[in-house]
Amino acid sequence: MCLIILAWKVIPGMPLILAANRDEFYARPAVDAAWWSDAPQVFAGRDLQGGGTWLGTTRDGRFAALTNVRSPSERRTDAPTRGALVSDYLTGSMSPTDYVQQLQARAQDYNGFNLLVGDRETLLWYSNRGQADARNGRPLDYGVYGVSNALLDTPWPKLTRAKAQFASLLCQGAPEEAFFEMLTDATRANDCRLPDTGVGIERERMLSPIFIRSPDYGTRCSTVLRVPIAGEPVLTEHVADPMAVQYSAESVSEGRCRIPCTPREDDRPA
Repeated sequence: MCLIILAWKVIPGMPLILAANRDEFYARPAVDAAWWSDAPQVFAGRDLQGGGTWLGTTRDGRFAALTNVRSPSERRTDAPTRGALVSDYLTGSMSPTDYVQQLQARAQDYNGFNLLVGDRETLLWYSNRGQADARNGRPLDYGVYGVSNALLDTPWPKLTRAKAQFASLLCQGAPEEAFFEMLTDATRANDCRLPDTGVGIERERMLSPIFIRSPDYGTRCSTVLRVPIAGEPVLTEHVADPMAVQYSAESVSEGRCRIPCTPREDDRPA
């Protein structure tokens, strides 16, 4: 993922509400969110190149999500895939705290990342960049948070814009579709507000909206995840058409598919 906005323990009875966009090269193969045949408790998309995932949940309310930290000067071509950090948590049984603790010894093997891991009671943010609270795993108190391709709540224009819209929708009790509409906002930031991450001004401009579009890279899918205090999570994914989004964010609606996480009766384990 390249943009994650979430409300943690803000809404009674709903510990987590999360809205996210996954931005990636169109040529990188992936499959849409579904129940995994080799890990039937996991509902997530899958990166077919690296084998991991960017966001997912489980039947018992565990969840995890990942963004890359944009730092081209520090990028290593021999680093392991960061998507495994999400899939390893979802397919395992460790608590969020235990998982982060065991990750610390090998975290520097990876290129820069932000990792959110949680269950119905605990949510941790962990990064292999930044200060001690990031590198030790920071438990999040109740509130609205956001992360893009810098550390948690770094006020890049896309993040501040998305957090404001997300908080407003929460206050309105808006339906799920309103969160997806928020995630298709293709407004670019003014140059004076752009960060300098080492990719050049033209690419900073292209990467500045909530919803990204370009000839070869952009928002591949949008996700809304709700984890209730009781019952199964519901993950809904809208998949963008890579060819269409080069021209108009509105055309993403033509490529949407809605996939609730709650399984059908014939999908439930015997």
